[in-house]
Amino acid sequence: MTVLVNLIVTLGMLYVVPAGLRLIDPVGLRTAARLWPVPAALGALCLWLPRGIPATVLAALYAAAALALATRAPARLPAARRRSGAHGSAGRAGGNAGGAPPRTTASGPAEVAVCTALVSPSIAGTALVAERAGYRLFGFDLDILALTVPHFHFAGFTAALVAGLVCRASATAPGAAPGTATLSRWAAYSVPGGTLLVLLGYFVDDWAELAGAVVLTTGMWAVALLTWRDIRPGARDRTTGALLGTSAAVLVATMLLALWWAAGEATGITHPTLTWMAATHGLGNALGFALCSVLAWRRLTAD
Repeated sequence: MTVLVNLIVTLGMLYVVPAGLRLIDPVGLRTAARLWPVPAALGALCLWLPRGIPATVLAALYAAAALALATRAPARLPAARRRSGAHGSAGRAGGNAGGAPPRTTASGPAEVAVCTALVSPSIAGTALVAERAGYRLFGFDLDILALTVPHFHFAGFTAALVAGLVCRASATAPGAAPGTATLSRWAAYSVPGGTLLVLLGYFVDDWAELAGAVVLTTGMWAVALLTWRDIRPGARDRTTGALLGTSAAVLVATMLLALWWAAGEATGITHPTLTWMAATHGLGNALGFALCSVLAWRRLTAD
């Protein structure tokens, strides 16, 4: 399991995060995206070293970069509220003048998801430092700390990022199905909310973690539905459409596994082991969802 988890985390550090930063804000986060491979390489290297001072120092350097990235999040929410208010006022004015319905905007919900993505690597980095130092942070086993690292690179960073991107795109998609705006807002709020509830469940009990898994799963299934129904048909080439379709289909299966595992932990029913979950849920989310999603959205936004 250790080798597989390390490979998954390395993919997240070296490619998914910097590519995701370019998707969030290709101008404002351009420097961060360009510099990110340096601390990411140090963080990836520490995974393959034995626990001790050298691995801990490298992990701390990566965590410092992740914390610096997290500081970019608070400034985005007030700006999003201002944009949302401006769009709402413009929409109401247009509706009053021309009889058209008011325009809605997904800026606020999307930014909540994006800010969650920006903060998530810092949680992963903190867990990485503790695990590489052999320190049971908050009393958690080292295996749990090790699994927290990929969880907050993919369920935290990538899932929240894609939920925000889908919410942005769905709000302006031509001919969107009824209820799309509501569903996209739910996705943008429930993915960060579910991730937070799962994190809190670590400190409370397995039932709280199960509640978080339910919220996160429904949010991710909403992302999958919107991607398949609204985003994929607008892809300009088959490759992009295939990547979007794969990411949506994989989410259905991997999040069902997450529900099964969380329900098993809470109720005691037979459920997969952590090793099996890493090989199925973890690998599927990393390659089938995260990598395919980031590649697809980079192609969608290439212009």
